[in-house]
Amino acid sequence: MAVIDKNTTFWGYRRENGRVGVRNHVIILPVDDLSNASAEAVANNIKGTMAIPHPYGRLQFGADLELHFRTLIGTGSNPNVAAVIVIGIEEGWTKRVVDGIAKTGKPVVGFGIELHGDHDTIMRASKKAKEFVHYATALHRTECPIGELWVSTKCGESDTTSGCGSNPTVGNAFDKLYPLGSTLVFGETSEITGGEQIVAERCANDAVRERFMFMFNRYQDMINRWKTDDLSESQPTKGNIAGGLTTIEEKALGNIQKIGKVCKVDGVLDKAETPTGPGLWFMDSSSAAAEMVTLCAAAGYVVHFFPTGQGNVIGNPILPVIKLCANPRTVRTMSEHIDVDCSGLLQRELNLDQTGDKLLECMLATANGRFTSAEALGHREFVLTRLFESA
Repeated sequence: MAVIDKNTTFWGYRRENGRVGVRNHVIILPVDDLSNASAEAVANNIKGTMAIPHPYGRLQFGADLELHFRTLIGTGSNPNVAAVIVIGIEEGWTKRVVDGIAKTGKPVVGFGIELHGDHDTIMRASKKAKEFVHYATALHRTECPIGELWVSTKCGESDTTSGCGSNPTVGNAFDKLYPLGSTLVFGETSEITGGEQIVAERCANDAVRERFMFMFNRYQDMINRWKTDDLSESQPTKGNIAGGLTTIEEKALGNIQKIGKVCKVDGVLDKAETPTGPGLWFMDSSSAAAEMVTLCAAAGYVVHFFPTGQGNVIGNPILPVIKLCANPRTVRTMSEHIDVDCSGLLQRELNLDQTGDKLLECMLATANGRFTSAEALGHREFVLTRLFESA
């Protein structure tokens, strides 16, 4: 019997804009690095809230500033978030983030620190945060069709077992979700180098293929601007090399296994951009684990598949990260981080359909409220992608 089919449902939180989340966070979102202390003070005052500090937001400009706002607004708009307190040093930029999140219909309010100071800001924001906690904790999960579950993927600390085991397991799960109308995404632009033509051939039409190649070539142009074709110690990483991956092309061929055999690439997204329909999407994105998962959360995804070989401990404040691994040594030595053990696949104790089903079973449990290992261990890595240095 299949783990999922068109009649499969999960219990989620339906938001005001119709999207469905699997968590119910009240977040305190700083616009800039200067506002982290106030945000964390509010979260300390009001139980049931969570601050998401970060080091950026001052003297950014152009496309870099636009990406900053898109990521913050997307984070607050994610369906896993019930309500948002936004705190910024300046009223204008704070209002811009508030207005962007308000388009979802969810409760959101902003506070500027200038002309108020920390004490007054913390007091006012804490009062509103308490109201939002009452609001969020009165909400109930409702039964939702599986096609409304948005699932992202990104791998980390890959080794030979990734391309042969855990990545194909994600691909098998994606192949089973794709026909059900799910919205899926993969990315890691640098880590498809050498395999870009394989992805291009999977694109649904010429327009998607052209957009994908534009994104890939834009990345290559960035590398060329720095006048280097040497990405040693970056792609592949020392951990990748220790795990048996000697070239970026080997790593790319393993990475691409995550999109399965059935899925077509239906669309292409810029960083933190929200898809406009179901299907499999490619996002131009960093291969750094915390950056990519943060971008997926900002794009609106609510569950994340993270295959790892050598072991990666990544989590996210609002996006549950499901860790799967086919390396028996990593499963043994880092067992507290692994949600799905795929090592039986390479030991010929399980087949690919069985490991794919194990991942889907974990996905459903996560969607219904069970914490992932990263959540239970308190991993809340939130890392913004920067395009330029500050002005």
